[in-house]
Amino acid sequence: MKWLGFLIHAAVFLALTLLTQIGGLVYLLAWALTFNIRRFLPRQFWRVVLFLTLYVGALFAAREMAPVYGRVPLPCLEGEQREFRMQSPIYCLLNRNYVRPEVRSMILDLAIHMNREFPGTITLGLDANFPFFDGFPLFPHLSHDDGRKLDLAFYYRDDKGYLPGVSASPVGYWAFAAAPDHLLCPAQRPWHSPRWDMAWFQQYNRGLSVDLDRTKAALNWLLAAGEAHGLEKIFLEPSLQKKWGISGGVVRFQGCNAARHDDHIHLQLGD
Repeated sequence: MKWLGFLIHAAVFLALTLLTQIGGLVYLLAWALTFNIRRFLPRQFWRVVLFLTLYVGALFAAREMAPVYGRVPLPCLEGEQREFRMQSPIYCLLNRNYVRPEVRSMILDLAIHMNREFPGTITLGLDANFPFFDGFPLFPHLSHDDGRKLDLAFYYRDDKGYLPGVSASPVGYWAFAAAPDHLLCPAQRPWHSPRWDMAWFQQYNRGLSVDLDRTKAALNWLLAAGEAHGLEKIFLEPSLQKKWGISGGVVRFQGCNAARHDDHIHLQLGD
């Protein structure tokens, strides 16, 4: 039925747009260019091939065009910047590694400081922002829409010591370091609340411990030097603030209607 096909295409367009910002438009272009192709192989095959080809080109184009919108990419691969990289190439493939230049400057200064204080330390970035347009939402985040926000992974260790460039979770998120604080936030939440406990995901985590020396040192550097870079907020779960002795200044609780922040650090620069 034609209406079912339309709904499927609309759903794919919406999903690719929410995940990558540019993927939906690339999908529409690939669909239009392959609409009448039926020779040799199924049209769906050519559509996938063309989509992937166009998407790779769009990624490179976005990297070149992002400065027009006041955004620059964070390093994706180990060879680009020794002290810092995104936690996984998937963040770069999904176009979620863009920030304003002042955010990049701050985070690279932090990474260099951490490697100087703890040789061999690699600081890992998680979700940042899309390359284009203020106000465009970065699902499922509530505020990553202007290039001024960046999530950082905690530093991790096993029983033998620090593990450079490794996070407890395969995606960097949802390896929670504290029990849910139901005294602070009720156990029962609205269906639309992103304060997920992600119980089903815990089986995929590596069972590593937070490297407190490095994680606390990074937070203390941000508290001491972040203001010079325009740092306005650090979101960290109150239970960890108390446990780690990190409080005051720009350290805040993000509220009960936002995602938990005991699996990563949220940084936010002011206007």
